[in-house]
Amino acid sequence: MDANYKELFTEVIKFALLALIIVVPIRLFVAQPFIVSGASMVPTFETGQYLIIDQLTYHFEKPERSDVIIFRFPNDPSKFFIKRIIGLPGETVEMREGDVIIRNENLLVEFVLEEPYLEGITTKDLLTAKLGTDEYFVMGDNRKESSDSRLWGALPEDLIVGRALVRLLPVNTIDVLPGSVATE
Repeated sequence: MDANYKELFTEVIKFALLALIIVVPIRLFVAQPFIVSGASMVPTFETGQYLIIDQLTYHFEKPERSDVIIFRFPNDPSKFFIKRIIGLPGETVEMREGDVIIRNENLLVEFVLEEPYLEGITTKDLLTAKLGTDEYFVMGDNRKESSDSRLWGALPEDLIVGRALVRLLPVNTIDVLPGSVATE
């Protein structure tokens, strides 16, 4: 090998190592890709949409009502789900006559949850769920097609991976904090 090839090879190796040093920690601890699969979040998200998940924010602040999150499925942590947070730790979530009622006994608060993202897709479910101090109640926007907390119970906080930060594909749906809505 002559000197030019050695120098080029050395530069390529340096670049590759630098790229690994930068990309791998970001991928593992800050953001990761996610591809939507299934009808549980229609019309907000469609199958095949490509998202970037923010894995960092929830290390510094708690998830909020209406956040769209990605989490490990409680019954099989090898699977990832995407849903919307409906109930927060310590609250009681009640579903009655198509409405979702949120109660917080500690704050003496009760209200019917406004859900503009449903676009008329509701169910007549009847249930009451009291959440623990580290549990969330999550549901899909397409209630008729969603496997969520109504079926398998509250979501433990430690299974939350992150929130939907950016929708990249398809290009005509690019959005930052896709699915976000004003809360309460």
